[in-house]
Amino acid sequence: MTYFHFNNIRISGVSAAVPTTIVKAKDFYPLFGEETVDAFEKGTGIKEFRKASVHQTASDLCYVAAENILKEKSIDRDEIGALVFIAHSTDYRRPATACVLHKRLNLNKNCVSFDVGLGCSAFVYGLNIVCSLMQNSNITKALLLCGETLSKMVNPKDKSVAMLFGDGGSAVLLEKTVDDCKIQGLLKTDGKGYKAIIAPAGGFRNLHAPPCDYVWKDGNTRNLYNTIMRGDDVFGFTISSVPRTIKEFLEKTGTSIDEYDCLAFHQANQFINRMLCKKLNADPQKMPICLDRYGNTSAPAIPMVICDKYGLLHDNIDINSLMCGFGVGLSWGVCSSKININDIFPIIETDQVFEEGIINCQEDYYKE
Repeated sequence: MTYFHFNNIRISGVSAAVPTTIVKAKDFYPLFGEETVDAFEKGTGIKEFRKASVHQTASDLCYVAAENILKEKSIDRDEIGALVFIAHSTDYRRPATACVLHKRLNLNKNCVSFDVGLGCSAFVYGLNIVCSLMQNSNITKALLLCGETLSKMVNPKDKSVAMLFGDGGSAVLLEKTVDDCKIQGLLKTDGKGYKAIIAPAGGFRNLHAPPCDYVWKDGNTRNLYNTIMRGDDVFGFTISSVPRTIKEFLEKTGTSIDEYDCLAFHQANQFINRMLCKKLNADPQKMPICLDRYGNTSAPAIPMVICDKYGLLHDNIDINSLMCGFGVGLSWGVCSSKININDIFPIIETDQVFEEGIINCQEDYYKE
C-alpha cells in the first residue's frame, strides 16, 4: 500500500463554486422519456446539476473559490508558495491552467504552479502532492484547486451519462502550523481499468478522430470526444476495492469508522454511497450528500460536499473527517484530517468567465 502521513500541516480553508445554470433531470423527459428519467433519478439520487456556460471553465470556478478563501481569511498572497490545479477540464492543451490561475490570483513569482490530470480521486491525491511539497520545502501556505466541467464532455443524447455529471470547482488552503494536527491517507491505482471511464479522442493518441455521432453497441449516441463509461465495471470496482481500502486505512491508523464525524465521500451516486455505508457498518447520517443538487462533479466533489454540509454553520470546533475519492483511471484513495468548521465556506454561485483567456484570432493573441 502507498501510505502517507504528514504532521503539522492543516486544512485551513475549504471553498467551492458552481455555475448558476441549473439543469433538472426532468428536462430530459422529451429526449429519453419519463420512465427512463424517473428510473435514473431514483437509482442515482440526482435530481439536478449545474452546467457551465460556453466559455466558463473549471478554472473560473476554482478561481472564485480560491479568491473567496484568500479574502475571507485575509491571506497575504505573497505567502502562497504552491498552487496545484487538478482536472481533466483544462483551459488549454498548453500552457498549464495553473499558470493562468497564478496570474489571475496575482501570486508571487516564487510560487510553484502546475497541473495534474486526475478526476474522481483528485482531492485525495492532490492532498498528498501538496503536503509533500510543503513538508520538503520552506512553503508555509499552498492552494489545492480541483475542478471539472464534465457537462462539456458528455453527449446530450447519451442517457448513461447525460444526466449524471455536473460542473464545479473547489479550493483548499493548506498551512504549516505548530498545532498537533495530522493528515494521513492511502492511494491506489488499477490501470487495467483505464477504459472504464474514458474520452478516447482529443488527446494525442486519437488526435484527428472524426467528431461524428453514432449509435454504440449499448444503444447510446455519442462520439469519440465524449466521456464514455462502463457503468457495471465502475460499480463492481467501487463496491469491492473501495471499502477494502478504507478498512486497510482504518487498520493502518488504528482508528474505527465510528471515530469520524464526517464521511466525505466522492459523490458518484446515492446507491453506491449507501452500499459503501453498509459494507463499512457506518452511520449513513455521517455521510453528507450533495449530488442530488449538483450531480457527480468528479474532482471537486469532496470539498463541495464538505462546503454544502458545513459552510453555513459558524462554530469553532474541529470535525474529524474521513475523505474518499474513487473512479476514472481507475484510481482511488482515502485520507483523514481535522477541519475547523469556521474554515469551511458556503458554496458560491457564479457566472464569472476569464474573458482575456478567450483567444479566437491573431488580434486576440497579441492583445495585452
